[in-house]
Amino acid sequence: MAQVIGVDVGGTGIKGLVVNEAGAVLAEATYATEARLGRKAILGQLCGLVGELLSSYGEVKALGIASAGRVNVETGEVIHATNNLPGWQGMPLTEWATGEFGLSSTADNDANAALLGEVWLGTGRGKQNLVMLTLGTGVGGANMAFGRMLRGVDWRGGDWGHSVLVPEGRPCNCGKRGCVEQYISGSALLRLAREQKDNIYTHGREIMTAAGQGEAAALYILERYIADLALVIENIAASVDPEVIILGGGVTQDQAIWWPLLTAKLSSVGLADRVSVAELGNWAGCFGAAQLALESLREEGVGWSGSSEGEETKHEN
Repeated sequence: MAQVIGVDVGGTGIKGLVVNEAGAVLAEATYATEARLGRKAILGQLCGLVGELLSSYGEVKALGIASAGRVNVETGEVIHATNNLPGWQGMPLTEWATGEFGLSSTADNDANAALLGEVWLGTGRGKQNLVMLTLGTGVGGANMAFGRMLRGVDWRGGDWGHSVLVPEGRPCNCGKRGCVEQYISGSALLRLAREQKDNIYTHGREIMTAAGQGEAAALYILERYIADLALVIENIAASVDPEVIILGGGVTQDQAIWWPLLTAKLSSVGLADRVSVAELGNWAGCFGAAQLALESLREEGVGWSGSSEGEETKHEN
């Protein structure tokens, strides 16, 4: 049974899995991105992570890379990236990976990969019309209609994070103002806290913990954040009308704290049952990247045995 590596390169961390055709996890690794140091440092961390996984499973046949930024799937190049990954724009991911590791390589946007992972092994199984929102350092998005990814002519399909939520609002690192990313990312949650008088929070996780304990200041911050998130979801539902909108990324790790607030907001507009949290959690992008690698092997007819649905094994979050 073919084994592949799926990695997910984000603004904060790089994660990777070795999986087989059934989706069973054979090994995993996580590294800090070191994004502030630029492209060379990011590649060094990525190289270290993939090397660690290859040392565990030398029979790996292909590598899939999920990356923040706009990715040309045909060439494997990052054609646009914000300073969440400094120096990343123009990075020829698949060319670099093939040269570095001697493996057949594929690449896609991280939110696209997360949606592919959820359709393969998670919340999206059995569905064909979906939207994915990934809430992390930035905000990623992906669309699928009738079972096909809608990547767009310029590879910007599903870029909900850079649609405008607040005209003339907060400046965004993409050059526009008022982008969704500036209001519902993990970074935006912390920014909300910093705007408050006598702020004591230094990390989003502290805000979540305090809100879970009923602290008024943290609850106020979280309620403002959730109000913006609910509005983004309403706009997506009105635009695309998917079967389900899947929420992924680091923010979802604290689902138990904020989910009741969100569902209460969405119930009033009839959308509570159209939103779910990614079953694969923060690893969805890795599974999707692995699926891309497996698909490339299938197209090449290399090491593909096929697998039954019953063999699928999901990652434990």
